[in-house]
Amino acid sequence: MSEELEELRALVREVIRDVLPNGLPVTETVNLSTDEDLAAFVKRLLDLDPDQREELRSGRKRFRIAALQASPAPPASPAPPAPPAFLEPPIPHIRSALPAAAGAGPVRRIERGAVTEAVINQAARAGERLVLGRAAVLTPLARDRARASGVQIDKER
Repeated sequence: MSEELEELRALVREVIRDVLPNGLPVTETVNLSTDEDLAAFVKRLLDLDPDQREELRSGRKRFRIAALQASPAPPASPAPPAPPAFLEPPIPHIRSALPAAAGAGPVRRIERGAVTEAVINQAARAGERLVLGRAAVLTPLARDRARASGVQIDKER
């Protein structure tokens, strides 16, 4: 059985290489919890060579903000402030289509390309929920892995 599974995985990898000759986008998690972190990140972006800048422009290189650790709320504050508007999801109809649970965890949006078992494993480790754009394709192996690991996947219509 495992030999058949490996053959199937090899076939899926081959199809992905054919469909996405440059592979899946690389996502780097960055910690921007202080002004110093932000300044260092911006400086790093300004120092990129032309090839790395093109990866950013084309979407092959992406960044994700590391999950913020909860800090104890001051006892005098009755309720936490509303999140800034720039943290709202960019597409309003996606928000209305998704469950509005406050503790749903971080969301990872994938606009296009093949979503593989490896992507599902990363999402499971990070406790993420996936939102797939219209041009994103979920492989059958990834669908099975998502069910087994409890990763919620919402497909944009």
